[in-house]
Amino acid sequence: MSRQIPRYHAARWDEPVITAMGQSGRRGLMFDDAPEADGLVPAALRRAKPPELPELSEPEVFRHYLHLAQMTLGMQGVSLFGTCTMKYNAPVSEAIAWRPDMAETHPAQPDETLQGSLGFIHRLDQMLRALSGMDQFVFQPGGGADAAYTHCAVTRAWLKARGELGKRDEIITSIQAHPCNPATAAAAGFKVITLTLEKNGYPSLEQLKSVVSDRTAALMIGNPDDMGIYNPDIKEWVRIVHEAGGLCFYDHANFNGVMSRLKARELGFDACMYMLHKTFGAPKGGNGPSVGAYGCSAELAPFLPAPVVVQGADGYRLDYDRPQSCGKIREYFGNAQQVMKAYAWTAAMGAEGIAEAADLSVLANNYMDARLARIRGLARSHPEITVPRMEMTRWSMEPLRQETGVSVLDVQRRMTDFGIDAFWLSHEPWLVPEPFTPEAGEMWSREDIDRWIDVLETVVEEAYADPQTVISSPHRQAIHKLDGAHLNDPARFATTMRRQRKASGAGGRD
Repeated sequence: MSRQIPRYHAARWDEPVITAMGQSGRRGLMFDDAPEADGLVPAALRRAKPPELPELSEPEVFRHYLHLAQMTLGMQGVSLFGTCTMKYNAPVSEAIAWRPDMAETHPAQPDETLQGSLGFIHRLDQMLRALSGMDQFVFQPGGGADAAYTHCAVTRAWLKARGELGKRDEIITSIQAHPCNPATAAAAGFKVITLTLEKNGYPSLEQLKSVVSDRTAALMIGNPDDMGIYNPDIKEWVRIVHEAGGLCFYDHANFNGVMSRLKARELGFDACMYMLHKTFGAPKGGNGPSVGAYGCSAELAPFLPAPVVVQGADGYRLDYDRPQSCGKIREYFGNAQQVMKAYAWTAAMGAEGIAEAADLSVLANNYMDARLARIRGLARSHPEITVPRMEMTRWSMEPLRQETGVSVLDVQRRMTDFGIDAFWLSHEPWLVPEPFTPEAGEMWSREDIDRWIDVLETVVEEAYADPQTVISSPHRQAIHKLDGAHLNDPARFATTMRRQRKASGAGGRD
């Protein structure tokens, strides 16, 4: 099979920041004079001086941001962005999100004026119940870590109601779980017990039993993990924790390969979460706006953050009357536009489409694994484990680094010279040296996957033939390799124009 290597060169513009552009008096839109805004702005809140804004015409502004878009490094090519799963985001959903009946509404409006928004929130709740077996979902958390924290907050409220808050103060997780699990447990005031991996790629039952006690508040675990390994003993894990009196939380970050194939509640879990951008087609958008969908059993539902969308005889309403609620995790009911996009994706896929997507995710990953295994300098995580992986596999470039001096970061940068988006490495800590974690999901075609692997194989061959070409990359991007030694030096880099002007001695208006 001949390789498909893209011919690519990024645009490069000598583009200043917009605050350094323009000339006095230029405007994109002219406003009629309205002295004191007809009294709408109180005198005490009016500026003593006009704001220091750039003055440009509309074509100048448009051209400036077009140039910046042309120089953007990522999320425009093939993005096998493992553990964060880049999926196609349909423009029709964006168009709906811009409509005034979504963009200009406020969650504090009367419920009868929000029936459309509350309706699709409730319908996505019902869909996720069907996929998980849980009894109630909320979408208030602003991302996966927020959803993990929601479980910690719900756990505290549940323990308080049982008179066990303070007694049960330990949460158990795994070194391979997403870092948000131990981090949010610690932020919520719990002590964290972290289990280590053993020969099968996951902690043993004996290790779990050794730490479970009457102080156990909850287990927070993901399955399969980021190495693509599924723990077949997970039901027994849940049974052990339940017998000790603790709760079990399923971090469903890696749901793509198992959606429609298992239900968290049927495995015994009390709660679970989904990241809508990872599985349900909502955009990640540079780490936001995100949504962590949190679902739980009927026993835990009274402790959910308020408000909860419920359906009654007169339509949908926001239920604030929840005396045992854990309190707010963030404002109102979350990022409604993102919930709408996830609802549209789920409704369009349907039950059969979701099942097919799970099959494609697993098939694509194992196709990638077979091709990657033939590339020199790469090593599969836990190579002694021969069972097929799920929707992603963690790989290592440690052999390449030892043999050529080329690191995984060097390869990542060099691949962008071929129009391939920088791939994802691994969550900290790096259990696998020089890691990378590709994930195709269901949306990337075989041609896209082959193109990605062809470029990787080409870069690896370059590393063996001429390491410096890879180490000094990128060569065909808008920005070449940066020296990161001074990135935190405020004398060299400023995060705001005001700070830049002070550093340069130019001053600036408040």
